[in-house]
Amino acid sequence: MLRKFVVAAILLLLTTSQAAMAEARPGEFTIARVKYRGGGDWYTDPTSLPNLLTQVEKVLGIPTGEEARVTLLDEHLFAYPFIYMTGHGKVKFSGEEAAKLRLYLESGGFLWADDCYGMDEYFRREIRKVFPDDELVELPFDHEIYHMVYDFNSGLPKIHEHHGGPPHGYGIIHNGRLVVFYSYNTDIGCGLEDAEVHHDPPEKREAAMKMAINIVAYALTH
Repeated sequence: MLRKFVVAAILLLLTTSQAAMAEARPGEFTIARVKYRGGGDWYTDPTSLPNLLTQVEKVLGIPTGEEARVTLLDEHLFAYPFIYMTGHGKVKFSGEEAAKLRLYLESGGFLWADDCYGMDEYFRREIRKVFPDDELVELPFDHEIYHMVYDFNSGLPKIHEHHGGPPHGYGIIHNGRLVVFYSYNTDIGCGLEDAEVHHDPPEKREAAMKMAINIVAYALTH
C-alpha cells in the first residue's frame, strides 16, 4: 500500500511541476550531479546515477532521463528537484553559491550528499555556510527515509569500510522539512556502480540500490 502511494504521489508531482522545467520532459525525472569547486572529485562513481535512474524507473514506475550535471550557479539548477554530490576530497562554496543553494533548498529542492571517503570535514564546513543556524542531525532509524519503499530498521546499510564503526545518516531539517540528507561512513554511491568496478557482493549492491531508491522516493514526496 505504501509503495502504491509513493508511486502515485511521485507521478502527480512530476506531471504537475516538471512540465515547466528547463531541460526535462513533462513527467520525466532525473538527478543532477553537483559540479562543486575546491578540488574534490565531484565526478567520481560515474556509473552510479545512471544505474540508479534505471532502477528508479523500474521500481517506482516513473520515466527517467539521463543524469544531468550542474554547478550551483547554473541557470538550470532549479529545473531539478533532486541534486546529488559525492567525492573524496575538498569542497568549497563561495558566498554566492551558498546563497543559491539555500534558495534552491528553501524553494523545494533536495540535496543528497554521499561521502565517498574524504569529503566529510569539507562538506560539514561548507553546508554550514548554507544553513548557519541549522545543525546536521542524525536521523532516527524510524525516520520515513528508511522505510519509504524498503525497510532499513537499522538505518543506512554499510557498503564499504572506511572509518570503522557503523554508518550514519544525517540531515538538515529547515522550516520543518528535511532538505539535505548526508550519508556518511557507508559509501552508497560506490554500491550503485557497475558490478565490475568495485566487485562488491550482490547483497551489498542490492542494499545500496534499495536505500538510494528510498532517498529518491522520500525527496519526491516531501
